[in-house]
Amino acid sequence: MLKDRVSRITTLGVLAAVSVFAHHSFSAEFDDKKPVTLKGSVTKVEWTNPHAWVYIDVKDEKGGVEHWQCESGPPNMLVRSGWRKDSLKPGDAVTINGFRAKDGTNTMSAHDIILPDGKKVFSGSAEDVGSRK
Repeated sequence: MLKDRVSRITTLGVLAAVSVFAHHSFSAEFDDKKPVTLKGSVTKVEWTNPHAWVYIDVKDEKGGVEHWQCESGPPNMLVRSGWRKDSLKPGDAVTINGFRAKDGTNTMSAHDIILPDGKKVFSGSAEDVGSRK
């Protein structure tokens, strides 16, 4: 019986450690020296933990379309910042300010989003608060 408890406690400890390492920090993935502003049309919104994602299509300088994925904070933080789950829908025109991924892909950490009604809402993670200059 004691052996089973120790085994369960050890397993929980390992799972907690893996969870902590799986969650990345802002500076590990994004570059605060590469701010980016995107204007585009929402294609999808994933309201999930640990980060919500907003996917948008942005027209490039040649008239083509670039597909971007924009990581935001967790849903509970977004609600506290004035979001509702239905604040964004596919087809909505938005402006997203944030920071580009270090790997150069069309991925960004969204700092704030101007919603279709013109309301500007914070969308970054807690550690991103001081990154936007």
